[in-house]
Order: sequence, then structure tokens, then C-alpha cells
Amino acid sequence: MKKRILILFAFFVCAIFGSAQQVPSAGVILKEASSKAAKENKKIIVIFHASWCGWCRKMDASLNDASVKDFFEKNYVITHLTIDESADKKNLENPGAAELNKKWGGDNQGIPFWVIMDKDGKILADSQIEPGKNIGCPATEEEVAHFINALKKTSSITDEQIASVKTRFRKND
Repeated sequence: MKKRILILFAFFVCAIFGSAQQVPSAGVILKEASSKAAKENKKIIVIFHASWCGWCRKMDASLNDASVKDFFEKNYVITHLTIDESADKKNLENPGAAELNKKWGGDNQGIPFWVIMDKDGKILADSQIEPGKNIGCPATEEEVAHFINALKKTSSITDEQIASVKTRFRKND
């Protein structure tokens, strides 16, 4: 009997603490990213994504590839905001992220949708190659060129780094 009570108690405690885990709001995530960017003199790349999104995973894999990772780590604080989850995973979405995505022009454009901003939250570049046309994870020649132009506007990227970024992201095509 004592064993049953202990098992039920353990289950109850796990259920309470498991469900009490809160997903941070978009505001909290951006505040942390801004603080880190200010401290480290970097820009911020905000990527709107979802767990089911294959192109989002390609974007992350590209940014973390050994051939370009050092460049991105030295120049950017990269953060993610989760939106557009399936019905059974809505609990993964960051509160306020969908509203920011809409405010910044990414509404109804698919994901990943990304923006590059300064430490104060001013948008410097985004993934729209033209208004209403999101490139998502750069892959084609035109998309990669747009991404590189955004990096040129927001960092001191060298010709060698440009070549590395271009080579890595073209692999997504």
C-alpha cells in the first residue's frame, strides 16, 4: 500500500512540475538577446521557426556548419521564436512571437522568416527579397545573394567569409 501511495505521489509531483514548465515569451527572449548583443557588440538574428519545419532545420544546420559557424558566432546573437506549431504542439510556441512575426512583415510568408536587428531592436535586414516574398532558408543563387547582402549591411564580412557562406548555403538548393 505504501508503495502505491509513493508511486502516485511521484506521478502527481512529476505531472505538476512537468506542466508548470513555461515557454518564455518573445519579449523575454529578445530582451536576453539584446542584452547579450550589447555586451558583446553584436547584431541579433531572430529566426521564426517551428519544430516540424524542414527548412528551419536546414537554416540552423547551415548557420552551425563548421565552415561558417565562427563568422556567425563572432558577429551575431542567434535566437529563435517558435510560431505556427501543429495543434498538438501549440504549447511550444513563444507567447507574443506570432504578433512580432506579423509586425515585422513575416505574416503569411512561411518559415523560417528571419530578421537582423541591432541591440536596440531596430530592424536592419530581413528575409524578404522583396515585400511579401520571404526567401526563408537561403538556397538558390538569388536567395543566397540576398542573405549575403544582409550580412554585408550588418557585419564586417570578408570576401573569404562571403565565399564560405555562399558555398555552404548553396548546398541547401
